[in-house]
Amino acid sequence: MGIGEMSFFKAVMAGGPVMIPIIICSVAAVGIVTAKFFYLAGIQTDVHKLKTEIFERVKNNQIKEVADLCRSDPSPIAKIFKAGVLKLGSSREEIRAAIEEASSFEIPKLEHRLPALATIAHVAPLLGLLGTVTGLAGVFHAIQVRSTSLNPVAAGDLAAGIWEALITTIAGLIVAIPAYVSYNYLVNRINGYILDMERAAGELLNFLCRFSESRAVQTESLND
Repeated sequence: MGIGEMSFFKAVMAGGPVMIPIIICSVAAVGIVTAKFFYLAGIQTDVHKLKTEIFERVKNNQIKEVADLCRSDPSPIAKIFKAGVLKLGSSREEIRAAIEEASSFEIPKLEHRLPALATIAHVAPLLGLLGTVTGLAGVFHAIQVRSTSLNPVAAGDLAAGIWEALITTIAGLIVAIPAYVSYNYLVNRINGYILDMERAAGELLNFLCRFSESRAVQTESLND
């Protein structure tokens, strides 16, 4: 019977105790990847549309409406816009500090659990290697026991150890490869999102500073 024909339970039993942490890693990896995909899907927003609406409302001095709009938008970019707009009229350094503080809260949310996924991608093949070593150790132990008792070594005496060595290696790679691919995909996607956040933050900072300066000039001209 080939490994493809074995049931999941038989494969786990043949792989020995090392299969338990490998299965735990697989469940954890699936949970992390699924949660991150749902999270990223939930924070998607049209950045250009959001930015245009906010800039227009700021020009019309609708600051409360801007805050309400940002609260209704689930994206981290909206939180950054809100932090910056609420500092309208402050110095450039104060606006930048508010934006950076908001970013320091939002970026860790984007990267949450990615280190755990990377750990799984690296640990799973090592667990497979551990199973290989323990399986081969069992094979050599069986050979030693048979040799000392002057009994011939049969293929059946070695089969269990060899199965353990092969199955744990396969299982470790089956977990590690998708986990590593998913990790790289998520990192690239999140880095792109962070880049959009930084670009939007820079545009917001420049807009708010220019708007404050133009408003100050208009106030001075009216006073004159």
